[in-house]
Amino acid sequence: MRIIAGSRKGARIFAPKGLDTRPTADRVREAAFNLLGPGVAEDATVLDLFAGSGAMGLEALSRGAVHATFVENDREACRTIVRNLGLDTATVLCQEALTALRTDARQGTRYDLVLVDPPYGSFPLQNAMIRHLPDILAPEGTLLVETAADEEPELPLAKRKSRRYGAARLTIFEHE
Repeated sequence: MRIIAGSRKGARIFAPKGLDTRPTADRVREAAFNLLGPGVAEDATVLDLFAGSGAMGLEALSRGAVHATFVENDREACRTIVRNLGLDTATVLCQEALTALRTDARQGTRYDLVLVDPPYGSFPLQNAMIRHLPDILAPEGTLLVETAADEEPELPLAKRKSRRYGAARLTIFEHE
């Protein structure tokens, strides 16, 4: 896997060992950023939930994001994200996504771009997490959710677009 575009275009992205992490494929990442539109990451603060290898957040940083926070609960994946970073414009939180969301919501932290890629099949079960997503999304922010192609995520936000790409579905939300 490699970064698709931006200042670090072509840089290699390492994936955690094992089968617990499913890194977003290059073509799906490219489709995601095409769907988001040009300049969406520029000068943005980014939250990458269920970060895995960190590929989505790394792509945002390469495309001009000023800071990215990576949240992943798997220790091996956290080490891989740190290995991939090589940047000081990021924070890696090795903790559960819900814990990070609750903390950010309580502290009033907001993100311009939120990238959510939970294990396929688990998004509908994340009701507590879904409740906090609108609270951490900046007023003009964008939320991208990657799920299995047959899942159609529902959130208390306006759904802007939803597209299938092979085994994945990319859905974009924003405040009304």
